[in-house]
Amino acid sequence: MLAARGVSRRFGRRVALAPVDLDVGAGELIAVIGPNGAGKSTLVSILAGALAASAGGVERADPSLRVGWVPQRPAVYARLSARENLELFARLEGLDAAADRARGMLATIDVPDDGRAAGRLSLGNQQRLNLGIALLADPDVLLLDEPTAALDPRQRERLWELAIRTRGRGGAVVFVTQNLEELERFSDRVVVLRDGELVFDGSHEEYEATPEAHVFA
Repeated sequence: MLAARGVSRRFGRRVALAPVDLDVGAGELIAVIGPNGAGKSTLVSILAGALAASAGGVERADPSLRVGWVPQRPAVYARLSARENLELFARLEGLDAAADRARGMLATIDVPDDGRAAGRLSLGNQQRLNLGIALLADPDVLLLDEPTAALDPRQRERLWELAIRTRGRGGAVVFVTQNLEELERFSDRVVVLRDGELVFDGSHEEYEATPEAHVFA
């Protein structure tokens, strides 16, 4: 569905991501893990098209492939309400009935529709709004960058319930996490980055049997 081909990224002289090849297939739940500064967010941002690669590129099996991205930090318009944010992004996606989609998504993600500016929402609600924006167009590939860091346990369960629906439609989910419980419960494939380099890519079972399983130790 989606593939990185020799993707790398430099910031000045610093290599944030060495050349990486990564294929994302239909029905996969891929966890991207590694220590802080390993290049995880850089890789996912490039896959999302939010960050340009210094070299290499991202290929889509179908030009009409829809990609949803939930960045690590909320990326919403702080002065707009939650509904206004959703309506705006629905229009930017060229979706029909933007107002109806916004109302429906607010109910789905359980974010208050009280007219408050998004910047005044709790961090957890801002992150759920981020998820709602990513889900508006029913993405084929959903990219999540530590999406549950600001959520309570109930909110985490709801986020994963919504995210896994993408796979249920024949799509794929790629998620960055440092949460070992999420790694255990939701990944069927694990990608490990260290110092900007991809050092492991295999099934969860293969990962458990390698030294890379102690990446957080």
